Amino acid sequence: MPRSKPDEMRSGYTTGTCAAAAARAAVLTLLHGVAPHEVTIDLPIGRAATLRVQSWTVEDGFARCCVVKDAGDDPDVTHGAEICARAEWTAEDGIVAIEGGRGVGVVTRPGLGLEIGEAAINPVPRRMIAAAVRGALDSVKERRGVQVVVEVPDGENLAKRTLNARLGIVGGISILGTTGVVTPYSTSAYKACIAQAIDVARASGYDHLVLTTGGRSERFAQRFVELPEVCFVQMADFAGFALQQCARKGARKVTICAMIGKMSKLAAGHLQTHVSSSRVEPAFLERVAVACGADQSVAAALRAANTARHAGELAQSAGLDCIFDEVSRLACGTCRGHVAGALAIECILTDFDGNILGRAAVDG
Repeated sequence: MPRSKPDEMRSGYTTGTCAAAAARAAVLTLLHGVAPHEVTIDLPIGRAATLRVQSWTVEDGFARCCVVKDAGDDPDVTHGAEICARAEWTAEDGIVAIEGGRGVGVVTRPGLGLEIGEAAINPVPRRMIAAAVRGALDSVKERRGVQVVVEVPDGENLAKRTLNARLGIVGGISILGTTGVVTPYSTSAYKACIAQAIDVARASGYDHLVLTTGGRSERFAQRFVELPEVCFVQMADFAGFALQQCARKGARKVTICAMIGKMSKLAAGHLQTHVSSSRVEPAFLERVAVACGADQSVAAALRAANTARHAGELAQSAGLDCIFDEVSRLACGTCRGHVAGALAIECILTDFDGNILGRAAVDG
């Protein structure tokens, strides 16, 4: 997808869009004996997309076409992957059957909006594929049924770079997308991943979830909280959103594990912890230190600290370890207030080696 302006980041297309385009191309190839160079399909957001057909095969009774996913400027693990569809006639007139083949994951846990044992092709992509196929059939008034099998040749390897296995999707990637378009560094896409992970944990019967800011803090959290892997959710900078999702979906308790920078932001009342949205104020940590009994020289040093990590190191050197429990306690208060007391909250603050510096909890 081209840039609207030279300095804008370039959008791309979802795996769902690519699968729908490949399916339309395969059916057109089945109808005409030769593949189109490109196909145009309708997107859920009310506009059309034209994708190039990268390769095709046609034999007696079936056709297979592939497109290459272009994710634009988004750092998507499936960027450049071949998304293919194999189409063949069936005896069920007017029925479009959609299945997953090689490289498309299979659902093994509840909570994903798909039946266990079903291919991980989400509802919107399924509708897109069906609409693209029916459009191709209607263009020549064909009434026979058709079976479409979506394939991702490298899908099993690509899935190793995703959280699919934790969500109970095995053997390949998911065919995803609610708009058909990939927005670079999409916050909505990451929030959708958070919500899905919470759904799976709740559908698996767990009401205590652990929110972490990334892979490192998650590894640390797994040392201290004895829960199955499915209960650990990487919320990144979206603490407020993740907490609301946990409360809305009936969780009872949330444990948050983070290091001093992110935990200090929560303590100061910031539920979006990205650097562009909030930053650690040295004056805040100075006030916390004074409340913990710091003398003027320590307070001044904290006020002049370069980073939250630096402030933490200064506090430790001064023997002011109580600051970490206080930051954890304040973070608990922020999080509990954000969900109006609907969740019991525990905050665990670790150093950069995974040692616990501070810990606090409040009941829901």
